Formats: sequence, structure tokens, C-alpha cells
Amino acid sequence: MTRTMQMTLASCAMAMILAMPCKACKTPLPGADGKHPAVTYAPFPDALSAFVWRNWPVVPAERLADAIGASVADLEAVARDMGLPVPQPAVSPLWRRKGYITVVRRNWHLLPYCQLKHVLDMSGKELAFSLTEDDFLFVKLGNTKPFCSPIAYSAGMAERGRERRRALARVLAEEGVVPMAPEEPRFSFVKELSATFSTDAINCVPPESSPFDMRLIFSYFADYGDPLGDDEIGSYPEGLLARLAANGVNAVWLHTVLSTLARDPKYPEFGEGCERRIANLKKLVARAAKYGVKIYLYMNEPRAQNDSFFEKPGRMEARGAKRTHDGLGYARCTSCPETRRWLRDALKSVFAQVPGLRGVFTITMSENLTNCASRWGKDTCPRCKDRTVADIVAEVNRTISEGVKAGNPDAEVVCWDWGWPMQDRTNIVAHLPAGCRVMTVSERGVPTDRGGVKSTINEYSLSAPGPSDAAKELWAAAKGRGLKTAAKVQAALTWEMSAVPYVPVMDLVAEHVRNLSESGVDGVMLSWSLGSAPTPNLEIFADYRMGEGTGPVLDRLAERLYGKGGVAAARAAWSAYSAGFREYPFYISSVYAGNHTVGPANPLYLKPTGWSASMVGYPYDDLKGWRSIYPEDAWIGQMAKVRDGFIAGNEKFSRLVESLSGEKRAAAARELGVFRAIENHFRSVVDQARFVQAREKGDKAEMISCARRELATAKAHLALLRADSRIGYECSNHYYYLPQDLIEKILNCRDVIDSLSH
Repeated sequence: MTRTMQMTLASCAMAMILAMPCKACKTPLPGADGKHPAVTYAPFPDALSAFVWRNWPVVPAERLADAIGASVADLEAVARDMGLPVPQPAVSPLWRRKGYITVVRRNWHLLPYCQLKHVLDMSGKELAFSLTEDDFLFVKLGNTKPFCSPIAYSAGMAERGRERRRALARVLAEEGVVPMAPEEPRFSFVKELSATFSTDAINCVPPESSPFDMRLIFSYFADYGDPLGDDEIGSYPEGLLARLAANGVNAVWLHTVLSTLARDPKYPEFGEGCERRIANLKKLVARAAKYGVKIYLYMNEPRAQNDSFFEKPGRMEARGAKRTHDGLGYARCTSCPETRRWLRDALKSVFAQVPGLRGVFTITMSENLTNCASRWGKDTCPRCKDRTVADIVAEVNRTISEGVKAGNPDAEVVCWDWGWPMQDRTNIVAHLPAGCRVMTVSERGVPTDRGGVKSTINEYSLSAPGPSDAAKELWAAAKGRGLKTAAKVQAALTWEMSAVPYVPVMDLVAEHVRNLSESGVDGVMLSWSLGSAPTPNLEIFADYRMGEGTGPVLDRLAERLYGKGGVAAARAAWSAYSAGFREYPFYISSVYAGNHTVGPANPLYLKPTGWSASMVGYPYDDLKGWRSIYPEDAWIGQMAKVRDGFIAGNEKFSRLVESLSGEKRAAAARELGVFRAIENHFRSVVDQARFVQAREKGDKAEMISCARRELATAKAHLALLRADSRIGYECSNHYYYLPQDLIEKILNCRDVIDSLSH
């Protein structure tokens, strides 16, 4: 038998295997029965070409080849056709731990689960955990797995796409674009921020001068799913903690799943590896203490479990509301005494073993399904259907507090009202235990009037500084009971713009800090998973002095960053950015679904995809989802105002950079790249929306004009992206896009222009 015949038979065998349902994975994967066809892989000729293109920077060629039944040489030939470097450049091991969500995203519409697991080097259990326990990951991916036919390599497939692949390489040569050219390596900021750092480098006022006793934040690059599984605890290295402390932070939080931290004889499947995690938590508490930083755990418990959990003897009585967002499993009903017993004992175990652990903050309505009311499905539980939401939520918070205090009476429980029904909030506060702290989103309920559309802020807004009347009302109820208070804010950025380390709207940040100071709130939570980088925005919270206006704190910040001579120019640029951002057409569903998240990397589609935009995931071409309650022209007009604010601000900041010298000039020039990246995102927001409008009208000339502008923006953005590894990154989503994706967008724009021009 010849080698060619052997390869052909091997490919046929692989195709047959991949075509069968994946039975090797006993763990159910959410949306595995999805029937909605994946989006097209244009401008590539076939899925094979897209698979090689998208994964060449992030997955070793050997693993890619194994996943589709090819050899490395086969894939190198495909890569070479498209102008990719051969042999494949070394792939950073960080993609496996800190970038796997990026790998998931770029293959979600290409591979079925059986091949996706192989590419990720994950078991079905690991992938299921990530999809369901990482920060809303399955929701961000669209709450469904697109139907993808397996990619089974064959020589014939490779040959059929060869000429079109080579045509793509010729297009890139015409555009002067080299794939995988030298760049600042992705994740370079991790090494930079982990390096030794002197806290004298930032001269904020002493922390005791801040009006806020708790200044809590997340890590810029935490392993969200299981950070304590890392013996180095790389989510919070010494350098990052030192930098955060220098920015006035005195507490940090991390995501954990309680069943991974404690054993229980009734639940032998819980607690695997918990001794290691507890040891690492002790290590982290001690490390952070060097910098005066305390550790809090995010507590969204008890987590739902799948059917097999409840099928074991004695557990069915604790089965509660059905998990609806992915169809896998049920809540562990907290109206059942046994569930509350486990919750108390597990928390007691953790806090007794780690005496320096400062506390927890809770989310008891929303995020994962925990108690039966947490995802608004209590009526499906026979024990909870006749109870009020307030009773259930107050009881869960009391149970968590009892467990924490049993382990360490000095630890703190911060009860966040996120998701609580507005009419129940004060009633819940009335039934919380003494000694806890009540937290609410500062800006929730702030009224807005933008583009003629009146609405209110939900959360995640830099564009509308709080606090709202609703926040003040809840804090008053808490203080009436002698409880401490906290404001949840986003100091550096929000889902309004999350693909950069921070948004330089310093006027808005300072206004919010002043307002909070005047409200008398005790502490602040400075970020969710996004907006946690050490940035100048955080300094405003540390440096603000009671009773002063916004001008002095901004003057001091500008002088620290750019010297006395740069204060006026910096303040002028910040004001321009802030003025533009005030026009942001805020509505929470638009903030989640909008095309601003991936900006220049979002493709143009010649035909409607039929897909709805997902939560900070895939915008597709869903203009209706992007704009939400806003009329199309009003939404586009407001986004144009945001864009124009950054154009104006960047002109002013460019002049500031030119006036500086030495290290200050280099630092400011690097930050200007970030600010130009924001400008590019909003340029694309407007042009993509106008493209969809023109497509619906059949206006080819306008579609071509939009595509040409998008082409120019993508090329400009590519240069910024290659120069700064922070751009495009957000902790809970990893990289939204890579340089490779901007080049794919360039190919996409050329394909659209060429198709419409003939």
C-alpha cells in the first residue's frame, strides 16, 4: 500500500470518527445539541483554511494536526499558501492558562465540541467547568453551541482551496500587511506588572486620607475559573499587589467555587484538591499583607449541580429550580436545611483554616443559579414557590454570614444587592445579620437623556456618574441598622468600553468620587472583572480629599504624570474625552450586545447572519441588538459624538506628548496608543452600523464607502495592537481579538469591496 493510499484511508477513518457523536465525554456540555448553523468563514475558501489561520498564533501545530487527522506538514502547506510563517513560531504556554477563552471564541463557529476539546487540550469535565463557571462564559458565547461539521483533513480538500488561499496572500501583499510580523508579545503586561516595584513610584496621599475605608478591586489578569489551583498564585504576583497598593487599593478579590475549597463526608465528589487550594490561599493572604492589602472571596453559592448529583441517595429532597440558561442541572435548594448546613460548614472550614482572610462579598440574585430565587425561577421549586424572594435572599446571606463568622468572627461579609428586586431591597436589609456591609451599584437608577431617548442607568457606567437616589436610599436603610456601606463602581472602564486597560475620562471619574464622598458611603468596590489594571483612575479614589472639588485632585494627578508644564494640556484632553463619553447612548442591553466591544475586529457581512448579538461576545451584524431602545440614527449619532470626543481629545493629547521629553514622553506616547485604540473602536461602531443600514437599503455605494473606512481603521488599529499587548485584552474574556484577527478583517473588507464592485 502506498503512503498516499495510507493517508487517504487514515483521513476517511478520521472523518467517520468525527462524524459520530462524542461518547468519550461523560460530562454534558451546554448546548451540545445546537442546530443553528455556524456563521460563514468568509473570506476563507473553506473551514480548513480558517482553522489554520485563526489558530496558528495560539495552538501548537501538532495539536491542530491531531485534531483534524492531518500531519504538521499538511497544515504547514495550508499556512504557507496564506503567507503565514512556516515553521510555526513558538506558541506561548500562557494561551493554555490565560488565553483559553480566546481559543474557544475563535473556534466556536468552526469546530464541534469533540474537536474543540482537543484543540484546547481540555477534558470534557474541564471544558464544562469553564463554560458554566467562568464569568458567564456560555452566555457570552450566545447561550448555544453553533452547529459545526467536523473538519476532517483530506488532500483533496487542501488542494481545492489552494488557489483562493494564495489569492488572500496576494491581497495582503497589496495592502502591505505581513501576517504574524514582529509585535509586543501577547501577555507581555503580565510580566511587566509582576516585576518588582517600589511603592514610592506613585506619590498618592496616605490611604487613611481617603474617604473610603475599603477600596476593593480584582486582578487585571486573574485566572478567573480556578485561581487557587495555581501554586504560584499568578493572579496576584508581588509586583501587581505593590502597584495596586501604590494606587490606593487596600483589598482585592478573587473568584472561587466553594465546593473546590472544602470537603464534606456527605458529598465525596466535592473538595478534590482543596488542601492545595487552601495552602495557596494562605500563601496569597500572607503575600498581600506585605502591602497592606486584604483578600476577599466572591461568594455566589451554593452552585447548581447536574442531574447525576441529585440522583444519588438522599439528595433529591434538595433539588430546586431548574437551571434555564444552559439546561444542565438544578439549584441546590437553600430552603432545604441540609443545603444550608453544607454552606455554613464549608465556609467555616475555609475561614478557620485561613485566619487572615478578610471576608467575602455575596451575589445572591443573578450570575450563576444558586438559590432557587437567584435566576427568578423559584416557582418551579415546591419548597420555595410559596416563599418570598426577600425571605430566600435574606436567609442565604444570613447562612453565609454564619459560616464565615463561625470560622473567623472578625471576617467581613459584604452583601451586594445586585439583582435584588427594587421593592424588596430594604426588607432584605432589615433581615441581614449585624456586622455585615451593604453594597449597591452607585450609578444604578441615574436618569439619562441622550439622543432624545430618556432612560436610566443599570450598572457599568462611566458616562453617568452616581450615586443615584436609589443607592442613597439603600445606604440610608443600612446605616439605620448600624451597618457599614459600600458603592460598587467601575473606576477605570466599563462594558461601555472594555478592550483597553482604562478610559481616560478623568473629569467623570473625579465627579463620581466627589459625589460618593459627599454621600457618606463607607467603602468602594472599584471593579468587577474588568477595569482592574493599576491606572491613573484609581489614584483619584485614593487622592481625593474630603470637601475639595474635582479640580485639585485632577491637577495633582496631571502633575504627577506629566509635570507642571503638562497640567493644562492633560486637563484639556481629559475634558474632551469626558465630554464625548457623556454622550454615550447607554442602555444595559446595548452595552452588553453592542459592536463597540470588538470594534475594528468585527467582520462586515454581505448577507444577514441571522444571529443575535451575545453578551460582550459576538456582535455579528445585529444592529437592532446594538442600538436596543434607541432609534438607529439617534444611536449612531450619539456614538459619533463619543468618537468625536476621542478624536478631539487625541489631538490635544498628541500635542502634550510632543511637549514632553524622556521617560514621561515615552510613557505618554504609549498611553496615546491606548486612547487612539478607543477612538478606532468608536469609528468602527459608526461605520459598521452605517454599513448594515446601507445593506438593508441595497445601497452598494455606501456599503463600499463604509468598507473602505473600516479597512483603513483596521490597518491603523493593527499597528496599535502590535505595539501594545494590553489592547484587546479583558480579564474574563482574555483577548477579544489578536493582530491575526485584524488582518482577517482587512481580508474581509477587501472581499466585501471586491464583491460589491463587480
